[in-house]
Amino acid sequence: MATEVKIPAMGESISSGILAAWHVKNGDYVEKDQAIYELETDKITSEANAEVAGIITLNVAVDDEVDIGQVVATIDESATDPGSSTEPASPDPAPQVEAAPIEVVATPAVKASTDTQHPLSPAARKAAKETGVNTSAIAGSGKDGRVTKSDILAEAAAAQTPAPVAATPATAPIVVNSATRESRKKMSPLRRKIAERLVAATQECALLTTFNEVDMSSVIKLRKQHQEKFVERHGIKLGFMSFFTKAVTHALQAVPAVNARIEGNEVVTQYFYDIGVAVGTDKGLMVPTIRDCDKKGFAEIEQDILGYAKAAREGKIQMDDLEGGVFTISNGGIYGSMLSTPIINYPQPAILGLHNITERAVVVNGEIVIRPIMYLALSYDHRLIDGKEAVTFLNTVKDAIEDPSRLLFDF
Repeated sequence: MATEVKIPAMGESISSGILAAWHVKNGDYVEKDQAIYELETDKITSEANAEVAGIITLNVAVDDEVDIGQVVATIDESATDPGSSTEPASPDPAPQVEAAPIEVVATPAVKASTDTQHPLSPAARKAAKETGVNTSAIAGSGKDGRVTKSDILAEAAAAQTPAPVAATPATAPIVVNSATRESRKKMSPLRRKIAERLVAATQECALLTTFNEVDMSSVIKLRKQHQEKFVERHGIKLGFMSFFTKAVTHALQAVPAVNARIEGNEVVTQYFYDIGVAVGTDKGLMVPTIRDCDKKGFAEIEQDILGYAKAAREGKIQMDDLEGGVFTISNGGIYGSMLSTPIINYPQPAILGLHNITERAVVVNGEIVIRPIMYLALSYDHRLIDGKEAVTFLNTVKDAIEDPSRLLFDF
């Protein structure tokens, strides 16, 4: 009996995907619940597990586009696990053949000939002996073509003159093999969707970015003071993201105009606080949503962020995890970014960009001091949010980070 492996339904808006990877080979024996393939859609990347155990037969290749409900493989349940095959014995090594010794035959030196048409004079004979010149190849300049001493010395001098150096040939043109200088790969559905959303955001919105800087001293001090007990109680570290998530929630409550969106000719104001946190993965940027941040403490927010980030990087995040956010936080500082203008996660109205923390010289109470400073960037849809609301929102976030007690007392 063979069980069909079908692409499952993944949401109303998803009709197809790309089979990004097979985790098994054709003819492999798979166990029940074993991960067998990875599917990329325009929203998520997910893995599928085998429903039964047996020998698998693959019907589609990697990078093929597949439809929801399509049969991509079959599993023969009647087959048994062949087990690990016995490794074949290594063949005997080929006998080493001893190379026959190579006999080197010395070539006798060629003795300079002194035979000429006419006998040499004693002086010429002595010169030929001293220089080793072959006088038989010399056209003599003496009487009746006789070779003289001067002829022999001239020939010896010519033999010692180095041959002219040949001109260096021009450098041959470098042949560029384009196959080794670039590669071409089909864009994944997720990357295509990201590209479409970014283009839509820039074309359909009036984007504007306002900046500020925040002194991280108080947050750093609080983390250092309570980190050990926080880890001991909750099993996770207290990070900066939970502070900023709570600060953003506080600012959305203080400036309701930022917690809205445009639908056609209507402005929809939202009274819930589901904050998206951008997570970078090998497949692209994903924005899982932390639900009801106004009702959660720091530990719950940190646990949610950690869980979603892990699921996103492992390709196990679900559609519901990515939907319904009202605002996004993007932390480029973890990659070393000093300053950027993030693009909103449309149709959300705004996004807060965080950057790296650097010790800078600032003036406090008339004195120059060194403080850990982070630049903040708020990009927003100017059709909906005016500059006054944007600056007020960003200053509210700044005040909450520089004085976290505001989050406790709600002012």
